[in-house]
Amino acid sequence: MSMFRDGKTAVFVISVAAELAGVHPQTLRIYERKGLLEPARTGGGSRRYSEDDINRLIRIQELTNEGLNLAGVRRVLELEARVAELEERVQALQSAARDAVERTHRTYRRDLVPLSQAVELFNRTSLQKGS
Repeated sequence: MSMFRDGKTAVFVISVAAELAGVHPQTLRIYERKGLLEPARTGGGSRRYSEDDINRLIRIQELTNEGLNLAGVRRVLELEARVAELEERVQALQSAARDAVERTHRTYRRDLVPLSQAVELFNRTSLQKGS
């Protein structure tokens, strides 16, 4: 559970972020230079890291520990972000499809005539034609 409401509030200074992620502060600077991380900045230019940044740092460490170089890590992170984006889109489309099917089914239900009424109506028209 997040200490902060959205996990995006940048509150950690570089030394705390480094400690939380288990890396040296210089490593965070390198990751920033390589485009793996974009910490927020204060008015004075100091870096501030959010919980999302810390989680990203931990993910970077996992990937580098598995043997990926920083270019590979960047690509994996890009692909993971794209997958998350596409999963959200799929969920939205599935929800829209479910809603459309439900609206269509409601239309069918409104247009359907109970069988007993249909038989009675058929019998009446057959009798009228036969007279």
